[in-house]
Amino acid sequence: MAMIDIVKYEGDNQEFAWKFPNDALSTKSQVIVNESQVAVLFKGGKAYDIFEPGRHTLNTENIPLLNTIINLPFGGESPFKVEIWYVNMVHALDVKWGTQTPVNIQDPKYGIYVPVSAYGQFGMTIHDPKTFLKKMVGTIPSFGREHITKYFRGMYTSHVKDEISTYLLEKKIPVLDLGAYLTELSAFMKQQMKPEFDAYGIELLNFYVEDISTDDDDEGVVRLKKALSKRAEMDIIGYEYKEERTFDALVGAAQNEGSTGGFMGAGIGLGVGSAVGQNLGAAMNDVTQSVLTSDTKTCSNCNHPVKEGDKFCGNCAQILEEPERHCTCGAVVGEQQKFCHECGQSLHKKCVACDAPLKNDAKFCPECGKAVVEDEA
Repeated sequence: MAMIDIVKYEGDNQEFAWKFPNDALSTKSQVIVNESQVAVLFKGGKAYDIFEPGRHTLNTENIPLLNTIINLPFGGESPFKVEIWYVNMVHALDVKWGTQTPVNIQDPKYGIYVPVSAYGQFGMTIHDPKTFLKKMVGTIPSFGREHITKYFRGMYTSHVKDEISTYLLEKKIPVLDLGAYLTELSAFMKQQMKPEFDAYGIELLNFYVEDISTDDDDEGVVRLKKALSKRAEMDIIGYEYKEERTFDALVGAAQNEGSTGGFMGAGIGLGVGSAVGQNLGAAMNDVTQSVLTSDTKTCSNCNHPVKEGDKFCGNCAQILEEPERHCTCGAVVGEQQKFCHECGQSLHKKCVACDAPLKNDAKFCPECGKAVVEDEA
């Protein structure tokens, strides 16, 4: 095989590393290195000298290391076999990346797993040619952008899941709000991924997340959007979801005749007809608490809150359980009793409105407050 006189780069601009195809060199061979490149001399799979931009003659006078690794005599033209690798040191700022399939990320606020797809680009340069060639290139004749993308795909896919989850947890923001944080997220992911690139002799110049998307048909996404919509609705109205449910219960209780008294019914009537928002919430807060903390039960038909003693549900008109009959002294008495077995009170006189027993001198019913007609017995 004829010895090569001139060694020069013949790869394209997309290559990060390119191997000169002939290893039959001599002490007269010259290595030409372009600007923004370095050439690395390999022998037996081990990297030795690095040639900076310029013209270099491979003789023992200029490169004493050749005499050590090849045992060449000084002077004259002697053949030997070594590999020459060129490494481009330019800044590549548009290396594309993206997740092949969505990765499931748990929303830190709502606990729902959401499939997330992301893509973008990053910038890089080779800062340690020997490490880069030994750890990444191996024995293939060239190493370009497609190799970088393929080699690091598993790494950045894993990082996309881990770093996005970590970022969401630290910031406590929902997954669907990530679009407003792409700049901060990009800087965060670059910081987390930089050490891994460094281990391969690569300097990560930047890392950009251009877009994050979710599958709108996914069940988790649908549920999360509903939750966010509800939260936004509550923010607009001015009170939280719990307060809304409390208000619903208050309205339902007020609609039951006699359940919260005439004052409550009138209050709700006035409130619904005017500003129900913050003013009503503040004015009725104490009343709401008393209604909700009192002993209440629910309708067996519609599960609407009803007060103890109600005969009908104020929401669906369902007949409730018949209340026990009580004497004015508090004793439970039978429907057919004429006198109370505890106090001897006559049970003949009853309220025409609620059928509660009345004292003989009663002017108002102690149960419903209705005025007692003098001639009722």
